[in-house]
Amino acid sequence: MPAPAEHQIVAADVHVVPPPFHAFAVRSDEACHAFDARAPYGRVHLVRTAFLDAASLSGLAAAARARVEAVAFPDINHAITTLAELAAAASRVADLAGSLAAALQSTGVLGPGAGAYRHSLATRIDFLAANGAGFHNDAGRHWSRCLFWVLALRVADVEFVMPHAGVRLLLEPGDLLVFDPALAHGLCRPRDGGQAVAASFAGGEPQHQYFLTGELLLTDAHWAALGAPWLAVEEHERRGALDLTVAAFDERSGLVQRPHALRDGMKRSTCHVDGDLSRAAGTTPG
Repeated sequence: MPAPAEHQIVAADVHVVPPPFHAFAVRSDEACHAFDARAPYGRVHLVRTAFLDAASLSGLAAAARARVEAVAFPDINHAITTLAELAAAASRVADLAGSLAAALQSTGVLGPGAGAYRHSLATRIDFLAANGAGFHNDAGRHWSRCLFWVLALRVADVEFVMPHAGVRLLLEPGDLLVFDPALAHGLCRPRDGGQAVAASFAGGEPQHQYFLTGELLLTDAHWAALGAPWLAVEEHERRGALDLTVAAFDERSGLVQRPHALRDGMKRSTCHVDGDLSRAAGTTPG
């Protein structure tokens, strides 16, 4: 039986916010939250898993390499996979789906029960290939209601960095991260001091990183339990919040581009949603 995973919670709640703003918030382009926003989730979960041995990690990385087209900095490529495909690539793991669900469950972000984590895995899992990654966020569509998870299959001398939250984590094969994709994030070399430097990833295919990745879709109750409830945009405007949903970031440093152009983002009159706004007021996801 593998040793239990080591779960570490990393603070990500002290934000470097550009003037004239005083906080970050995430709006939604879905009708269910047409006039709402939430603060970013203020933690990153790092789970150092123990259920994947070197041969299993190598098998999964080889499956990813066969499925995902090679990339150059700063591009990231995805390919949908299945639990059956993953189990075949890591045949030495007796219950890959159960072990991965248990690792996600250790974070507690969807509550204590195992069912929600298993459902998330059954919904969608992707292979992900990168060769470093410039700073970006993912807050459009339904992602404003999600946390992301990534499981490192093949990494070497690479940090996961969230520049506005002061997070720099050196990754090792088998590391599982759960984080809020609304905050800018990227993959950097440790020697570059939290900068995403293209020249540092110019070594070609042997330098590529391979991951498994997926989404954890949270309900309103989940977000409230995590300390980031959905509130009316007027409340976030009062707090001087910058809307991360429409922010653009410098690829190398993560700095917010032209923040003064975003001054009117937290207003009801500037909302943009996909869906019928006549049905949006008072509607929240289950």
